[in-house]
Amino acid sequence: MRAIRCLTLLLTLFAPAAFAEGLYQVEMILVRQNAVPAVTSPFAPEDWSAGAPRLDKDAERPIALDDETTRLQATADYTVLMHKAWQQQVGSEPSRIALGDGEEQFGHFPIEGNLSLTEGRFIAVEANFWVNQLDGNGSVLRSEQFKQSNSNMKAGQLTFLDGGHLAVLLKVAPVGMRKLPEMDPEIMEQ
Repeated sequence: MRAIRCLTLLLTLFAPAAFAEGLYQVEMILVRQNAVPAVTSPFAPEDWSAGAPRLDKDAERPIALDDETTRLQATADYTVLMHKAWQQQVGSEPSRIALGDGEEQFGHFPIEGNLSLTEGRFIAVEANFWVNQLDGNGSVLRSEQFKQSNSNMKAGQLTFLDGGHLAVLLKVAPVGMRKLPEMDPEIMEQ
């Protein structure tokens, strides 16, 4: 009988991790912080995707963070470089996706990189992006790299990853997650 109780306890500890894998809605905004001087980095490598599959057009979704993008564009402090939303399988093992924006030239995009997500108690994120200046032949003339990680992101919460002159706003939520009700501004003033 004691063995059954121990087995039950072990199953309850490991069961949430086993059932955590699922489809997530991911939305990302890559911005340049204009007040911070740009730092050039080594050129984006030929294998900038790090072996990750490229974002499939079928996985892309309509963007929802329009208000945030509008606020960022309304100030001279930020320049929105890329804004994408998609669905991605996320589980206890890292799930990596490669993103490119702009016209591809000989395997490089003006903006390219990869995003890795892992679901545990919190969501762990690793982001590695390059903003490239390409010449007419598709060769990379100059690159700016954004590389950050965060291992305590909460599902459904907008998170700011600061990389100096480049930054990312990221929101990751399980598909079908209930939205919190918004309070009426008139009620809030009372």
